[in-house]
This record gives sequence, C-alpha cells and structure tokens, in this order.
Amino acid sequence: MTTPLFLLRCKQLGFHLDELELLTIGMINDMFIERENDDYKYAYKATQEDFNNF
Repeated sequence: MTTPLFLLRCKQLGFHLDELELLTIGMINDMFIERENDDYKYAYKATQEDFNNF
C-alpha cells in the first residue's frame, strides 16, 4: 500500500491526522474492508442450525 492510498483510506473512514497515532495500518485496512462488506448482499446467511452442524 502506498502512502497516498493509505491517506485516502483514512480520509474515507473519517480519520484526522492526529488520530492516526493511535491506529496501525492493519487496523485501517480492516476497518475499510469491513465498511465495504457492509453493503454486500450475501446469497445465503448462515442460521443457528448451520453453526450447530459445523
């Protein structure tokens, strides 16, 4: 990941420069991936029965 891309991801997540001292690159990546997954429409959602069978 390049520095400009990292700073873009931080801006998209709404972080300010002074907040970046508290976060790692991995944390920013994880938050961005989770945000992108929020809008994904899964074809099948696991039920409790699926977890029990697992």
